[in-house]
Amino acid sequence: MAARLKYMPEPKVASFPAIRGALKFYKIASIITGVMLLLLVAEMVLKYTPLHLELFLGGSGGFLWFAEAVEGPDGLESTGDGINLSLLILIAHGWFYVVYLFACFRVWSLMRWPFLRFLLLALGGVVPLLSFFMEAIVVRDVQAYLAERESAEASASDSATPATEGAR
Repeated sequence: MAARLKYMPEPKVASFPAIRGALKFYKIASIITGVMLLLLVAEMVLKYTPLHLELFLGGSGGFLWFAEAVEGPDGLESTGDGINLSLLILIAHGWFYVVYLFACFRVWSLMRWPFLRFLLLALGGVVPLLSFFMEAIVVRDVQAYLAERESAEASASDSATPATEGAR
């Protein structure tokens, strides 16, 4: 676990349940954002390489099919009919990234980490596969920190109470 800077305040023990809830939300958001980012990368490769394909649901091509995107005056234009899944993937990733940023902010603020750590967390929704690695690292670090602090608090409270069990 990374050492905390001397001027960084420690999270309060009373906030540990909120940290655990924020961590659970972060785990879910990072996995969804990572999957959506991988889908987005696949969609961009299909569309902006010489293939120029977009994925559609329904319409004249069947249940799931690819339609060609042709060069138009405003860039690539879709030729398919039905529901443009490529566009939906783009929109969904954008909205899930906003949710992911909120989850990152929540964990970051409760853990009282430096701002640079928040920026690194935020990159997890932009760099493919990074959210999966960041999720594993953050969960490991936060759980280790909480366990260490709780054991230190327990041992401190045990040493503060007099040993009355031996006197009985």
